[in-house]
Amino acid sequence: MANHKSSIKRIKTSEKKRVHNRYYARSMRSAIRNFRVLTDKVEAEKNLPSLVSLIDKNAKRGIIHRKKASNLKSKLTKQIATL
Repeated sequence: MANHKSSIKRIKTSEKKRVHNRYYARSMRSAIRNFRVLTDKVEAEKNLPSLVSLIDKNAKRGIIHRKKASNLKSKLTKQIATL
């Protein structure tokens, strides 16, 4: 266990941040998974802007890298084009 007050606080805050980041990353991955199983092009085009917004927010928060966000958005739009 940590001996200093600052290290105890750092452990607590890092655990809170870890849980918080995990929630946002997990919800984004679930949304992407649900989007990838769509077969209707109209419905997919309707859901894409909210999913792109979610990906951008996670990139802005630093949960995922900005280039990973770009790659995800590219793959999702490419998927809609193939429908």
